[in-house]
Amino acid sequence: METKIIVLISLITISWCQKAKTLAPRAPTTLPDGLRGGINHGDLAAPKWESTPVLDVDGNQLQTNTKYYIFSRGRGGGGLALSIRDRRIPCPPNVVQENDASSKGLSLEIFPVDKKQPRISTQSDLNIVLIGATTCVQSTVWKQGTPDPFTRQRYVRSGGVLGRPGAETVGNWFKIERFGEGYKIVYCPSVCSSCKVECGEVGLFAENGQRWLGIGGQPLVFGFKKFKLMFF
Repeated sequence: METKIIVLISLITISWCQKAKTLAPRAPTTLPDGLRGGINHGDLAAPKWESTPVLDVDGNQLQTNTKYYIFSRGRGGGGLALSIRDRRIPCPPNVVQENDASSKGLSLEIFPVDKKQPRISTQSDLNIVLIGATTCVQSTVWKQGTPDPFTRQRYVRSGGVLGRPGAETVGNWFKIERFGEGYKIVYCPSVCSSCKVECGEVGLFAENGQRWLGIGGQPLVFGFKKFKLMFF
C-alpha cells in the first residue's frame, strides 16, 4: 500500500513539473537591428557591414589613381564642384552639386586608407579629392567642416589632408555604401579608435540657390562614370 502511494505521488509531481515548464514565460528572441520587424533577405544575403566592390556604370570596380565623375541617381542636379559659401571665409571652398543636370562637374579621385589597395570597396575609409584648380592655396581633399555658427550645419569642404590616418585627420575620411540603385557617402571614420565622431550621411542642403553638401539630411544618391573626354 505504501509503495503504491509513493508511486502515485511521484507521478503527480512529474506531471506538475512538466506543466509548469510548459507555462513558464520564454525569454524574448533578440534579432539584429536589420532584421527586427521581419526578415530582410537582402540583409541576410549582403549585410551592411560586409565590404563589397564599388562599381561604375559599366560594372567595373573603381580603382585608385583613376578619375571619375559623380552623377545623381534620383534627386536631380548634375556633378560636383567647388564654390564659396561664405564670402567672409572664402578658403577653403565648399563642395556643391551643380544645379544643371547636364553639367558633369569636376572629376574626382578616391584613395583608400590602405595605400597598397588598388581598388575601391564599401566600408573602407577613403580620401576623396576633387580634380580642379581654385584661387585658394589649399588641397581639394574633402573634409568635414566645423559647425556653421548660424545654421549649425557641418558642411563638406575642401582643404583636407591626403593620407596620414589618425586623430589630426579624422575629419578627412569618408566611406562609400550601397544605397538603392546607387551609392551614398557616409562620414563615419574608423581611422582613430580613441576619437569621438558624430557619424552621418552626406546629404544636400539647398541655400541661396545652391546645393551644398553636408553631414545629415537625405543622402545624396549617385553613380560613378569613368572620366573620358566625352561624358555619356
